[in-house]
Amino acid sequence: HACDNLGTIHSEKGDYLEALDCYLKAIHCEPDNPQAHHYLANFLATHAFDLSLLEYRKALTLNPDFPDAHLNLALALSDAGRLNESLNELTIAHQQAPDDELIHHELACCLIELKRLPEAITRLKSILQTHPTLLEAHVDLGIAYTAQGFYEKAKESLTTALNLDENDFGAHYHLASLYAHWDQPDEVITHLDHASSADNARLRLWLQEDPSFRNFENNPDYRVFLD
Repeated sequence: HACDNLGTIHSEKGDYLEALDCYLKAIHCEPDNPQAHHYLANFLATHAFDLSLLEYRKALTLNPDFPDAHLNLALALSDAGRLNESLNELTIAHQQAPDDELIHHELACCLIELKRLPEAITRLKSILQTHPTLLEAHVDLGIAYTAQGFYEKAKESLTTALNLDENDFGAHYHLASLYAHWDQPDEVITHLDHASSADNARLRLWLQEDPSFRNFENNPDYRVFLD
């Protein structure tokens, strides 16, 4: 895997042509190695989406029992908005690696995006039974509960996430959204302020696209986060 490793080093440095050359050399040396196709697919997913799908599928043709390839193919499909295809790949990955918490978590996230909220909640609660300190699962459970209208349960999940990491952007943001629903401006501003400290650029982007805070558009303390 020397060429693959060198390709990763070049890619991390931004030397993308050199990286591509290394990944292609690896496949030339070992054309039947599914891992080589997988590494190339990961690289192409960022720089050439359609080609990445071909390489993921080549890797899976050579080795169908390859949960990481199913996972990364699913993530690429999800980024392209092809959620049902993504769910299919995640389901296969989970069947092949049922104890992998990342795969299980991504499967739950895909179900949230597909608005299959009861299934998502069931999966997230299952994850947390075996991985109770998995912060992202608590945040996503809060998101799913909010979408279902279970607001107190959502608050409990998001607060648990903050107990694990008091600076977590997602937990603060979604708590702010929850308090906006309850029309509690002081709490909204407090949690947005924490979210801003964690990632101001992301907060501004999310607020511009989120209708949850529409009633606060004339609040000068809220406008600070947009301006």
